[in-house]
Amino acid sequence: MVHQEQFSLVGAAGKPIYGDLSYDPQNSNMPLVIFVHGFKGFKDWGAHDLVAKYFVQNGYRYLKFNFSHSGVIADNPTDVTDMETFADNTFSKEMLDLDVVINHATNYLGVDGAHLIGHSRGGGLSILQAANNPSVKSLITWSSIADFSSLWKKEQEDDWRKTGKIGVYNARTKETMPLNVTLLNDFETNQEILNILAAAKRVNIPWLIVQGDEDVNVPFSTAEQLANANPASRLVKIAGANHVYGVTHPYRSDTLPAQLFEVCEKSLKFLAHNFK
Repeated sequence: MVHQEQFSLVGAAGKPIYGDLSYDPQNSNMPLVIFVHGFKGFKDWGAHDLVAKYFVQNGYRYLKFNFSHSGVIADNPTDVTDMETFADNTFSKEMLDLDVVINHATNYLGVDGAHLIGHSRGGGLSILQAANNPSVKSLITWSSIADFSSLWKKEQEDDWRKTGKIGVYNARTKETMPLNVTLLNDFETNQEILNILAAAKRVNIPWLIVQGDEDVNVPFSTAEQLANANPASRLVKIAGANHVYGVTHPYRSDTLPAQLFEVCEKSLKFLAHNFK
């Protein structure tokens, strides 16, 4: 039996962080996994609920949440619709949100730490947290970026500074989504703090790097970069997998696609090997 409990917290700039915790009510001592979504992502995207259920069936509590500036509102949890809030996001705001979630979850559940799973941009944030937050007990990254500035083109920066805004195309919704120049300013002001590869070298907890070899968003060489930065990490290749391991949104099936199932299996095996 899998139970899901909804919650909300106050995040960056007073905006709400909406989340849910999936667990087995008959086993209150299961270790905690926190999932960190990526750019243009959110906790109810694709097969995230199925992943949560699968982890619970295999002995874990699974927490996922929307960043306060994800642009996803309570009344419409399955799409980014609040473009003004989305545009106003920064990496520092997401780091603050992740701190809030980890601190609240570990205190509320009375655990001494959590296992982080970060996808794409969420992988980069999770690497930073793993290098700095003693409450993070292990790190799993799925299709992680190695540099936040890889999320835009260098040649966009001059126009971005001049106009105060750029647009990023969402292939799924066919929308152009706005990003304010505060994102660029935040990255440039905090480059040292937000240096993913530098943080990767300082990760001293068990770390599994998962990457598809047909990912057009984040090439396999990025995973190799991360693995080379931290030789103690373990790199697993998912053959033929794209950036989201065969999932689409909305996801209509009640079973995980084969590649994402493989990702979950490898992740659970890694956790079992290191912590059981």
